[in-house]
This record gives sequence, structure tokens and C-alpha cells, in this order.
Amino acid sequence: MATTIVPLSVERLTSVSSHIALAQAEDSWTEWNAEHTRIYTVTRFRTEHSLKGDAGQQFLVRQIGGRNGAYEQKVAGVRQWRAGERSVLFLQKAASGDAFVVTGLMQGDFRVVREGGREVVSNGVAGVERFDAATHTVGRFSGSRMTLLELESQVRRAVQE
Repeated sequence: MATTIVPLSVERLTSVSSHIALAQAEDSWTEWNAEHTRIYTVTRFRTEHSLKGDAGQQFLVRQIGGRNGAYEQKVAGVRQWRAGERSVLFLQKAASGDAFVVTGLMQGDFRVVREGGREVVSNGVAGVERFDAATHTVGRFSGSRMTLLELESQVRRAVQE
């Protein structure tokens, strides 16, 4: 089963996010919600630098899904992080106030990889479809791919507008 999203541009992600940071995952753990019906994975990040807002030196991101004991919950389009992975994260405060959530599910999670001497980012992930409001069609969501410098430049321009 796929997750269907309405694609958000970098400018729109910037506008609706309270915080944007280039950060590195340090560690993760899972926890149940109060009703014991959902599993959440919480990841601690160390900020490399902020592009919007100040999330602090370290911050937490809570995402639905994960494994807790014999139970596992998966949500198409939600990716977990491994220690050491770097991302540009578009964030909003979680309802609980003690953590952040990624804006637009995977859309606000641009993973950083090194390719041929440059850093490239992408928010594409398997199992996600996009809804095109103009044509009322559904298709595969491939995400956005660009260099880290291009993404940072787009965010800085959008913050200034």
C-alpha cells in the first residue's frame, strides 16, 4: 500500500516549516503512544547549521513507525535514520512540544550523500505516489534531487521573501 502526497516545492516547505537544519543523526529509539496503539521512532540529531529557526545544538524528531519488541509498524514514505546519516530537515514542532516532526512526511527530509566530490540531496523514497491537482492524476513520487548548495540557496531565498 502506498502513501499519496500532494508535492510541496522547496519554497512551500520553507514557508510552512518553523525550523530547517542540516543535521546528523546520532541515535534512535522507539516508544509507544499513550494508548499503546502506535509505535514511534525518535531520533536525536546534532545540528551542523540552521537555515531557518534555531532547533538548538541537539534536537529530537518523532516519526510514526518502527519496531518495538515483537511489534513493527511501517508507513510508506517514512524513512528511519541510522546514526551518522546527514539530512536537511524541514521541521515543525510536534503536538507534544518535546520534539519535531518532518514537514510533509518524506518531503521535508533531504538525505545528503557524497557523489563524485560533491554533496547531493534527495527527498525521493519508494512506495510514495503524488497527486497532481491540475490533472487529477496519481503518479510515482520521485522527489527532488539537487546539490546541497542548490538546496541551501533555494531555502535562503525563500526565507528572505
